[in-house]
Amino acid sequence: MAITENPKLEYESGQSFNDWEHMSDTGDAMVFEATFSPWSARAGFDASVRPWGLATGGQIRAGSGSDNVTVSALSAYMPTAAGAQSDGLVNVASGDVAVEHATTATHLITSVTVDASGALAAVAGTEGSAFTEERGEAGGPPFIPVDSIEVGQVRLNGTGVGPVSDVEIFQVVGLHQERYDSPVFQNDPAVGEVHFAAELPKIHTGSLPKRVSLRGYTPIFAEIPRASAWVPAETSHSVNSTEIYNGTLGSVSKSLGQASFTYYGEGNANDPLVMLKNERLWFRWYQDRNRNPHSLTQGILGIGRTYPAGDHVNIACTVSAEQETADFE
Repeated sequence: MAITENPKLEYESGQSFNDWEHMSDTGDAMVFEATFSPWSARAGFDASVRPWGLATGGQIRAGSGSDNVTVSALSAYMPTAAGAQSDGLVNVASGDVAVEHATTATHLITSVTVDASGALAAVAGTEGSAFTEERGEAGGPPFIPVDSIEVGQVRLNGTGVGPVSDVEIFQVVGLHQERYDSPVFQNDPAVGEVHFAAELPKIHTGSLPKRVSLRGYTPIFAEIPRASAWVPAETSHSVNSTEIYNGTLGSVSKSLGQASFTYYGEGNANDPLVMLKNERLWFRWYQDRNRNPHSLTQGILGIGRTYPAGDHVNIACTVSAEQETADFE
């Protein structure tokens, strides 16, 4: 039988800043992890996850003259590129980009990119006798540098020089173009991971996926004195049934409950926990403060104060979480 001995409940009393870093692919090009966790979500201190890619603009059209295209003004998320703003956004002015026809074969694909300097650039593939979708192959699109993003492709069939037609320009998201918001993703701030809905295309040098960058804060924890009755945020299940002619048909629904605890504090405006009411905070619970197993819960702190006559002020605290409490060994 487990007994709660020497417990400890902590709250997010401050935040420590971590500047932009490139998250690591865990091996499937779908899950990327950071070097720090958990991530704070308190207002003004929340994490910024920036998959590299086009955000707005960047339409490619046939240019004037031969072997030339025009790219409209664009913005892209490339947090460590030259000229990137504090939120990781790079703004690129419209401009012309020179592309190539094949010289010894017949088919050549050129990728139109934004490079590490925040400028439009062309990366030519290998000439071939037919087009292919295989990166790096003859007649296929090129691998582009890891610190660049692909805006589109120009596919020219024939030798010599000549004007580019709009039908030779391709900008299908996920195939010819990298967007920051495709594929969609979810964050797991407790363990410091980003989970994409699909595998990121490995179109960069070394057959690597695009970069995923992160900037954020980790919580600084402080113990909550005079706390009791911690209840984690956990999922409960209920069964619903529908009567049918030959019996019943059942279904199961899930709901996430609030975490809660009682705090015997001052209860006034100077109370450090009262000052944080309605903020989204992390709470860390140790059943035994001298052992490592613990749990993390992130949610909005709600309080209900009671001022009994001749007794301690007690504050009923709730933590409205979006995810259930995570346990760690």
